[in-house]
Amino acid sequence: MRTHAWNTLYPQKGGGDIGTSCTQALRAFVMTRRPPWMNADLDDLRDLARTFCEKEIKPHIETFIADKHVDRQLWNRAGEVGLLCLSIPEEYGGGGGTFAHEAILIEEQARVGDSSWGASLHNGIVAHYLLAYGTEEQKLEWLPKMASGEVVGAIAMTEPGTGSDLQNIKTKALREGDEYVVSGSKTFITNGSQADLVLTVVKTDPDDRAGGISLMLIPTDTPGFSRGRVLDKIGMKGQDTSELFFDNVRVPTTHLLGLTEGQGFVQLMQQLPQERLLVAVSNVAAMEFCLAETLTYVRDRTAFGRPIWGFQNTKFKLAEVATEARVARSFVDECIQLHVGEGLDIPTAAMVKLWCSERAQRVADTCLQLHGGYGYMNEYPIARMWADMRVSQIYAGSSEIMKEIISRSL
Repeated sequence: MRTHAWNTLYPQKGGGDIGTSCTQALRAFVMTRRPPWMNADLDDLRDLARTFCEKEIKPHIETFIADKHVDRQLWNRAGEVGLLCLSIPEEYGGGGGTFAHEAILIEEQARVGDSSWGASLHNGIVAHYLLAYGTEEQKLEWLPKMASGEVVGAIAMTEPGTGSDLQNIKTKALREGDEYVVSGSKTFITNGSQADLVLTVVKTDPDDRAGGISLMLIPTDTPGFSRGRVLDKIGMKGQDTSELFFDNVRVPTTHLLGLTEGQGFVQLMQQLPQERLLVAVSNVAAMEFCLAETLTYVRDRTAFGRPIWGFQNTKFKLAEVATEARVARSFVDECIQLHVGEGLDIPTAAMVKLWCSERAQRVADTCLQLHGGYGYMNEYPIARMWADMRVSQIYAGSSEIMKEIISRSL
C-alpha cells in the first residue's frame, strides 16, 4: 500500500490539535473494540484520512453547501496525498489496498459531518467498473488520472422516467461504423457537475431488456454532451447531483466497457454489492457521529436547572442509540471482512444496506429530538445529518428492492 505522500504532506500523526469534545467522544465510543479487519497499515491510513478530512473538508462544509459542490481542488489535493482509488492496484496509479481502505476514508469523512464529497462513488464504484471490465488500454488511460484527481468519475444509471427499473432505460447507443451515437438523458447523477468521465448505462439493443444494456465510457468534453442544473435536494446539499444530457454524442467503439455489447446488466449486478456496502459503511459512521454530537449537546445544554443528560429519558434514548450503532457496526465489520475475502454475497449485501440505512434514519431522528428546537436548525450538524440520511433508503436500491432481493434467497 502506497505511503509516499502521507508523512510528507501530513507529518503529525493524528492530525495535531483537531480534537473537539464531539470528536473525542466519538473516538472513545468507536475505539472500545477494534474491527477484525483493521491492521497497522489501516491505522496509518486512518490517521491520514482523519487529518485530511479535518483540515481540507470540515472548515469548508458550509461553503460546499452554498456552492452545491465541493471545491474542484479538493480532488487534486486528495490525489496528492494518496486518498483516491485506494483499492485500485498500484500499476494503475492506485493505492494497492482493499475495500477496507475505502471504508476508512468513508468513515472519516462521515465523522466530520460531510456528505458533499463524492469520493466513495469515484473510488469504490466508477474506478472498480473500469478495473473489473475495462480493457488494458481503458484502465491505463483513465485509472491513473482518477487516482491523481485529474479526472473525476460519475456513473449515470437513473433516468427521469425510470428509477430502480434499469431494464427499462431509454438512453440509446447505436453503432454507426466505428462509433456509437448516444442519445438520451440521466438524472440524480452524483459528481454530475464536476465529472470528467461518465460511465453511462445505455441500450445498445433497444428491443432487448436486460440483454440490451451496455456500459459506455463518455468523456464530458465530447460534443453533444451537456449538463443540466444541480438538483435542489432536501439533504446532501453540497453534493453536485445533476441532470445530464446526451444529444447524438459520438464516441469510438473502444469506449464500450467490456468486450461485447449486452454485458451491462450483468456488470451492474456484480458491482452492486460493493456499492451497497459502501452505503452501509457511511450509515454506521453517520450513526456514530450522531451519537457523539448528541452526547456533547446533552451534557452542555441545561433545562430546568440541570443538564439534559441528567434526565432519565435522555439516558435511555441514548442507550438505545448506542446499542443500534454497536449492532450495526458489528454487522458492517462482518460484511467488510467477507468482502475483503471475496465472500460477500448479494443477499447479505442487501441485508446490511437495508438494516443500516433504516437504523441510521431512526438514530438521526432520535438524536435530533434530543436537540429540541436547535435540532431543526441547519447550523447544527444533527439537522443536516437527519436530512442527509433519508436518501440512503432510496439510492443504491431502495429498501423495498432490498427486501425483494433478500426474500428471493429465503
